[in-house]
Amino acid sequence: MNRKYIFFDIDGTLTDLKTGKLVSSAVETIEKLKEAGHFVSIATGRAYYKTKKIAQMAHIDHVVANGGACLVYHNKVIKNSPLDKEKAIQLLKEADLLGLGILISPNDSIDVIMKDERFIRQVGFRQEPTRYFYQKDLDFEDISDIYKIYIAYTERIENLTLKDTLGHIHFVDKYLTYQHDAKDQGIKEMIGLAQGKDEDVFVFGDGENDLVMFKDEWTKIAMSNGYPELLNKADYITDTPIQNGIQKACLKYGLIK
Repeated sequence: MNRKYIFFDIDGTLTDLKTGKLVSSAVETIEKLKEAGHFVSIATGRAYYKTKKIAQMAHIDHVVANGGACLVYHNKVIKNSPLDKEKAIQLLKEADLLGLGILISPNDSIDVIMKDERFIRQVGFRQEPTRYFYQKDLDFEDISDIYKIYIAYTERIENLTLKDTLGHIHFVDKYLTYQHDAKDQGIKEMIGLAQGKDEDVFVFGDGENDLVMFKDEWTKIAMSNGYPELLNKADYITDTPIQNGIQKACLKYGLIK
């Protein structure tokens, strides 16, 4: 069989959404894919610091993370790009003037910085491990790199005219997460590094942020627990992760035996 290039989302694809744990049949399937000579990579919107452990546990050496802006090839970080700084600063300034709570990730880690406590007062703490750093005299212009922005979702968000100038996802009701949304571009770069071809690419996903990687030139496989629009774009809908969906799809397409 020709070598195939297979990209897996994490949450709700390789993992059980309820527990957040890798599904054993998915890990076993990854081993079989590698034994068959296929190229296996993660493709996630997660920051790399949140992806490394999962990649290690799944024995995956290649990663597209940070919404396509981070590439890890043979366990070596090739790039990890921040957001467009000019657009990010303009967005931050307008949100600040509107009185919206703001958190900023200045690097690929659990650290965020804030100039006041508005975010916490308006919507509470983030729903994942976070270290908060208070900088009273914070000047957005002085931040070297901006990897992610979190803006409190209040009624004032309707007045944020620059809301859509950067990619964002409404992961949770209380705030918007601004991050890269170009997993397809990251996958294309990874295919180039691995010297693959579009006709040999398979992508697996379940969420709204996976829509961008469901390209016509690739074989698109959605988990049955997936976002409705994603299911409509899929070439094949497999079972949920805990129903061995990864394994079943790979068997269907003859990727493993």
